[in-house]
Amino acid sequence: MAHAAPVYSVPAARAGATARWAGPVLLAVVYGLWACAIRRDGGPITTGNVLFGVVAGLVAGAVFAALHRLAPTLPRELRALTWAAFAGIAFGFLYSLSDASVLRSVGMALALTAAVFVAVFYRAYTSE
Repeated sequence: MAHAAPVYSVPAARAGATARWAGPVLLAVVYGLWACAIRRDGGPITTGNVLFGVVAGLVAGAVFAALHRLAPTLPRELRALTWAAFAGIAFGFLYSLSDASVLRSVGMALALTAAVFVAVFYRAYTSE
């Protein structure tokens, strides 16, 4: 078959390598930009705002990467609880930056935490 081109395949070890770092990097960038924009509140861009966004993004990305690596080894209840806690804390922090009251920030974060817990538990329960 002279007309057929050779087929190159990606080794199995590298197949998920991009997904392993792309998710945390994308989350870090989006979270950092979002935190910076909320804190800036329409004012001028300052070094403090940019630094705040970078630090918030790095922390969120690092915790996401660690949780993404650790979660598959946990039982489904604890896995759902850790993802829910991460989502609730991350959302609650961003919501608190918008000058909302502490009670409203906690309430919104708990509502999101409960929804994420149910979704992750359901997915883990049905896929095992």
